[in-house]
Amino acid sequence: MSGAEANRRTDAELWTQVSNDDPAAFGELFERHADAVYNHCFRRTGSWSTAEDLTSAVFLDAWRRRREITVTTDSMLPWLLAVANNDVRNQQRALWRRRRLIARLPAVVVQPDPADEAAERVDDEHTMRHILKVFRKLTADEQDVLALCVWAELSYADAAVALGIPVGTVRSRLARARQQLRKLTGLDEGAAGAPRRVPQEGVEGGMLP
Repeated sequence: MSGAEANRRTDAELWTQVSNDDPAAFGELFERHADAVYNHCFRRTGSWSTAEDLTSAVFLDAWRRRREITVTTDSMLPWLLAVANNDVRNQQRALWRRRRLIARLPAVVVQPDPADEAAERVDDEHTMRHILKVFRKLTADEQDVLALCVWAELSYADAAVALGIPVGTVRSRLARARQQLRKLTGLDEGAAGAPRRVPQEGVEGGMLP
């Protein structure tokens, strides 16, 4: 183990400082986990811009609840991804409500966001939305465990912490999800778009305290 690794503070140590209003410690946690949260949110929504918004919301929620949260694992990532799952569900419900309202309005031409026109981002979103059409045929429980264990690469133990269920339940749900996914299309559950880093403007725009 190198000296840098030996001196690297654990998430629990950093969170103790965060709970005492230390923004630098919070920034270090953000640097460790923001990309994982960002890519997880993209894989659940199929939209990079939505993933940016959700990543901001997850870390804002963490900062606001800094005195309530106790870190009981080596990593904060399971907790952050659990919050992300809840935010994704809330975002999807809001989107469905908005679509129902829009359907009642006269047709309008929506101008594309120039930031979303980069070829790779568009290709990723197109691919991910195709995957999500199949993914969303799974139950909500199966979606959660597949996203955490396969896409986010959490261990069974960390996924169990994130979902608040026993490890054995994680294993059985994952096996069921994989079986159902293969039955639906034979789709490789690991195909989920190339990982990306959170755009720096997200940080500069006020994501961090």
